[in-house]
Amino acid sequence: MTPEILLDGLCFGEGPRWHEGRLWLSDMHAHQVLAVSADGQVETIVEVPNWPSGLGWLPNGDLLVVSMTDRCLLRYDGTNLTTHADLSHLASFHCNDMVGASCGRAYVGNFGFDLQARAEFRTAQLICVEPDGSARIVADDLRFPNGSVITPDGKTLIVGETFGSRLTAFDILPDGSLDNRRVWASLPDGAVPDGICLDAGNGIWSASPASNECIRQTEGGEVTHRIAVEQGAFACMLGGDKGDTLFILTSGSSDSQECPQQRSARVETFLAPFPHAGLP
Repeated sequence: MTPEILLDGLCFGEGPRWHEGRLWLSDMHAHQVLAVSADGQVETIVEVPNWPSGLGWLPNGDLLVVSMTDRCLLRYDGTNLTTHADLSHLASFHCNDMVGASCGRAYVGNFGFDLQARAEFRTAQLICVEPDGSARIVADDLRFPNGSVITPDGKTLIVGETFGSRLTAFDILPDGSLDNRRVWASLPDGAVPDGICLDAGNGIWSASPASNECIRQTEGGEVTHRIAVEQGAFACMLGGDKGDTLFILTSGSSDSQECPQQRSARVETFLAPFPHAGLP
């Protein structure tokens, strides 16, 4: 099972989303949000100075972009880039990935500590941002909350805890709060979840940069597929015409100084056994 390369020469890809017939992603260390067609043609959607990461959309079509280092959620209406929510008083360090619900509510994770400087580990929060931009913490004591998904019925959120090497599930309450925290799956030894996506076979794909692979598991932890890549796998998304193309974002480094020099990041593709389901 060898993936094919759709696009290379990126700085560092994050937050892939299949939207309106194209793969959208953040080229974080190039400070850009991009949209990529099925044949690899690239359009720059918007420049984001402070490291773009997770992406989502409001019901009116406006794009939401996590701005990492200033800990904001930005809103882009096709012309203007504005602050949708300032999360600096809630996030304990850089914000990262997010998942957007169909109602426009967004759930944003953060590092918890300065990973690049190898600071002492600290747990982090998951922040809920309402469509009006108001925000609150809905879960804490998470070990680097990263990629997240929402099940098709809108009732369950599952987040990858990178430094917990597990997928953690919550019930989503009517007001957007989270309850009934539990382990959905633990990853195999040596693997960690970074970006994740959900499929119609009730499986979750986890990009694992620690083990250079993308892993599919079902609830409880059974591993059904493992796709090896040549360098770190940092995010993944199902899309394409039939929803069964697995897009894997890989890179030789995640370091903000090395990535613009190396430009080793790629979008790789693999035909998956089940199509996309749920959100994002």
